[in-house]
Amino acid sequence: MISGVRADAFVESPGMGLKLSVRKAVMHDIPPILDLINGYASKGVMLPRTEFELSEAIRDFTVVTRGTELLGCGALHFYSPTLAEIRSLAVDEHAKTLGVGRRLVEALVREAQDYELDAAFAFTYVVEFFQKVGFHVVERGVLPLKAWKDCVRCPKFQACDEIAVLRVLRPGNWTASQPEIWGQSFGSPDDQFIQIPTPRNL
Repeated sequence: MISGVRADAFVESPGMGLKLSVRKAVMHDIPPILDLINGYASKGVMLPRTEFELSEAIRDFTVVTRGTELLGCGALHFYSPTLAEIRSLAVDEHAKTLGVGRRLVEALVREAQDYELDAAFAFTYVVEFFQKVGFHVVERGVLPLKAWKDCVRCPKFQACDEIAVLRVLRPGNWTASQPEIWGQSFGSPDDQFIQIPTPRNL
C-alpha cells in the first residue's frame, strides 16, 4: 500500500492554463509531503510516514507545485544498480484533474533513465494509466528483504490487491540480466536484487 493515486489523478481538464512546476523535493517540502501522505494514511490508503523517514528519503522525492502550493509527490526508490521502484505517489484531493499524477510518473521515469537503470516498477491500482506510459503488468516475483520492511506494516499484507507493473528502460541489458527460471530464490538471503519476470501479455 504505497500509493494514494487513483485514476482521477491522471485526468486533465483542458484549457485551464495552470502553471505547474515539477522539481526534486527539498527539505522545506517535508511538512506538506507528510501532510499529503499521512492524510491518505488516515484513510487506510497509504502507510504513514514520519519526519525522520522523510528526512532520510527526501532525495528520492519529486514534487509538483503551483506557486507555493505542493500538489503531489512521488519517489524513485533504488533497489539495485539496475532497478528502482516508483512509490509514495500522492496527489492532493483538490488537484486530481490537473494531470499531476502523469507529470510525477513521467519525471520519475526520466530520472530512472538518467541513472541508466535497466527497469522501473510500481504497485498500482491504475494499471491502464501505467500501460499508456510504457509499463506492463508482471507477476510480483521475489522481492528483496529490504522491501518487506514496508509490506509487513501494511494492513493488506496478507491480501494485497495492488498490481505490479514494470517498464523496461534498457531492453538489451534487462533481458540479459534475468534468471531463466522465475520464482527460484537466489543462493543467499543476503542477495539484494529483485526477481521480477518479463512482462506478460494480458
